[in-house]
Amino acid sequence: QVQLVESGGGLVQAGGSLRLSCAASGLTFSNYAMGWFRQPPGKEREFVAAISGSGGTTEYADSVTGRFTISRDNAKTTAYLQMNRLKLEDAALYYCAATPALLRGTFFRKSNFYANWGQGTQVTVSS
Repeated sequence: QVQLVESGGGLVQAGGSLRLSCAASGLTFSNYAMGWFRQPPGKEREFVAAISGSGGTTEYADSVTGRFTISRDNAKTTAYLQMNRLKLEDAALYYCAATPALLRGTFFRKSNFYANWGQGTQVTVSS
């Protein structure tokens, strides 16, 4: 059924950029809001960004606002996370998630809002 596959992770120097991709299948992509979460080593999984099904609404964690951009291409059934001016604290395992729900309140910031998850892609930031 629903499958999400992240790609684009890797090693980047602090101050650099990286773009993550999340290819979706098994769902009517435009009906799903998409989210990105990350889990640094030894820490809890945290919200990074979310985008509505149409792409008309985006939300960001305060820690990444102005540096990261979430987007989607519904024709390609793919969501993206453009990460600029990366910091050491951005290093984490990044997960893509999907939910057939509207973005509302603060629920989109919680992991349990999303029913479907990718396997994760590692982002390593070096000094």
